[in-house]
Amino acid sequence: HRAASARAEATAPAAGGTVNGAAPAVEPQSLTSIRERRVPIKGVRKATAAAMVNSAFTAPHVTEFVTVDVTRTMKLVQQLKEDPSMAGLRVNPLLLVAKALLVAIRRNPDVNAAWDEANQEIVYKDYVNLGIAAATPRGLIVPNIKDAGAKTLPELSQALSELVSTARDGKTAPADMRDGTVTITNVGVFGVDTGTPILNPGESAILAFGAVKDQPWVHKGKVKPRKVTTLALSFDHRLVDGELGSKVLADIAAILEHPKRLITWA
Repeated sequence: HRAASARAEATAPAAGGTVNGAAPAVEPQSLTSIRERRVPIKGVRKATAAAMVNSAFTAPHVTEFVTVDVTRTMKLVQQLKEDPSMAGLRVNPLLLVAKALLVAIRRNPDVNAAWDEANQEIVYKDYVNLGIAAATPRGLIVPNIKDAGAKTLPELSQALSELVSTARDGKTAPADMRDGTVTITNVGVFGVDTGTPILNPGESAILAFGAVKDQPWVHKGKVKPRKVTTLALSFDHRLVDGELGSKVLADIAAILEHPKRLITWA
């Protein structure tokens, strides 16, 4: 046994050596490093990360969810696409979700506020600068539509279209990303059902709009295939209590279930 052990030690390669002329084994750490890519944290990505961390650890977030039958809203989208007053404009479900949020804010204006820590004041706003979270090659940005609540549906459609195209082209001006009051993040375009969105800094609420899918749903006493989505509303609990947040989310859902309320509640 001692002789066998001695022979094994004699033939074992030294650290970093070779066996029968073979190349030295690559250290595990070296293998890992050549399969990694390191990119400096800067620009939009750095600014977004700092803002999200600050928001998450400054404002106490509460997120509520509701699943809703949006079959009538999806039919209205198709009808609006054929409406002469919307000719040449982009009409999609996000447009009606935005309008529903604006109507819900009009019915529950105290949700549209900001927390001023320096002056120890709550600032209630009589205007809505509607942010739309936009994924761009440079990272996530949130430009907003100034005074969105005062716009007609065609005007809102035009503003949304310009906002998205400008963001994709990387031409969003800094002023377009300031002074937002509430935001929509359309996670549904990625096939995601919903999420727990983080507030854009300085804003009171953010609405996540999930994917619209065919699902079995009880409609008029019978189970039928319907267009269904899930909405999630995160809000700053310093500004918005559970009752107010629930009312806002319930109003949005009610409008999307029966979009004629865009007229009767406006």
